[in-house]
Amino acid sequence: MSRLTQLWRQQKGLVLFIGLMLVFRSAAADWNYVPSSSMNPTLWAGDRVVVNKLAYSLRVPFTLHQVVRWSEPARGDVITFDSPADGVNLIKRVVARGGDTVSMWDNVLIINGTPVKRTLVDESRPVPTDMGVLDEEIWREHRASVDIEVARLPAFNHSTGFAPVTVPKGFVMVMGDNRDNSNDSRFIGFIDENRITGKAERVVMSHDPSALYLPRSDRWWLPLHL
Repeated sequence: MSRLTQLWRQQKGLVLFIGLMLVFRSAAADWNYVPSSSMNPTLWAGDRVVVNKLAYSLRVPFTLHQVVRWSEPARGDVITFDSPADGVNLIKRVVARGGDTVSMWDNVLIINGTPVKRTLVDESRPVPTDMGVLDEEIWREHRASVDIEVARLPAFNHSTGFAPVTVPKGFVMVMGDNRDNSNDSRFIGFIDENRITGKAERVVMSHDPSALYLPRSDRWWLPLHL
C-alpha cells in the first residue's frame, strides 16, 4: 500500500467534510467580512454578515452560472455581488431595479419620479470606520417595505446628485448606505443580476480592527434594517 493511499484512507473523512463545507459555502450560505465603512451606519468595518446564497437562485458551486432562478432582488435588499470593475465581491444596498428611473437631487433619491421620504435622525453621530471614528450625519429613509438609516459625511461629499437614468432589465442599481464614501453604481455602473452572489441577512458578530480585533459586545445577530 502506497503512502498516498494510506494517507487518503486515514484522512478521507476530513477531506470529504471540508469539500462539502466549501460547496455549501459557495452555493447555499456563507458569512462575509466587511472591510470598509461604505455601508455605515448599517454595517461597520469588522462586521461579519450571514449571506443567503439561495435567496434568488441556485448556482453551480464556485461559479456564477445559474441553474434556476426563483426570485428577484427587491429595493432595499442588501446584496453581495462580484464587481464588474475588478471582480471583487462587494456588499451594497439595492436602490432601484430593472425598469426603474432613478436620480438624486441634493442627496435625496428620486425613484420613478417620487422622492424617497427621509428624516434627520442625528446631526452628528460618532461611528467607527476604517478611517477611525468619524462624526456622521444620519438620515432615516422611509420606504414602502422597510426603513433604513443612511449616513452623510459632508466633508467628503463630492456627489450630491445625478441626472435621471433608467436601470436596464436584468440589472439593479446599488448604493452604499454611507452615501459619501461608497464605490457603487454611481462609479462602477449597474449590476447584472447574474453577478449577484447572495442576500445579506444579519450581522452575526463583529470585531473591532482598532482594538486588536476584539469582539464588539453590542453587535450580535443584528438585522440590516429598522
